Amino acid sequence: MYERKDAFYHKAKREGYRARSAYKLLELNREFHILKPGNRVVELGSWPGGWVQVAAELVGNTGKVIGIDLVALDPLPQAHVVLLQGDATDAAQQERIRAVLGGPADVVLSDMAPKLSGIKEVDEARAIELCRAALACAKSLLRPGGTLLLKVFMGAEHKRFLVELRTAFTTVKTTRPEATRKGSAETYIFATGRKHT
Repeated sequence: MYERKDAFYHKAKREGYRARSAYKLLELNREFHILKPGNRVVELGSWPGGWVQVAAELVGNTGKVIGIDLVALDPLPQAHVVLLQGDATDAAQQERIRAVLGGPADVVLSDMAPKLSGIKEVDEARAIELCRAALACAKSLLRPGGTLLLKVFMGAEHKRFLVELRTAFTTVKTTRPEATRKGSAETYIFATGRKHT
């Protein structure tokens, strides 16, 4: 049975994170050392803000974190966090992101997921569309050598998408954090060494 309010949900509430997904990012960061003090970070599809909170902690005051989502996010107190409402694939928004960051990003994060219809083929198609949108944003926003961490759902297009990632990054690894719900088809891809094109 699907249990929304599991141990990670309650832990998030206790520790002040906006979502249980915060623990996925903390775990992924322990594994891959994605976020470092002083990094410039963009998080795509960042509502409700759990990943932004974690990124802000890990990069510290010398870093900068931008969260962008179609849905408005409640403000966060840290001065080095900027929350934008909009479509990250839009060229004007990307220009705005680069201006706020003061240059290209070191890391692009994406925990985006489609609104599920319950129809497997439709949901898989929507999910891969979001992955490709995240990859397009990363190509536009990341510095050469930069890192993309994104959520994917195992499906028919999964292998093809990995090939697309390998043309843009030198290292591509797949992992599944412990905080992922049981029975979920989601995995995460860590892609680093953005190729200079």
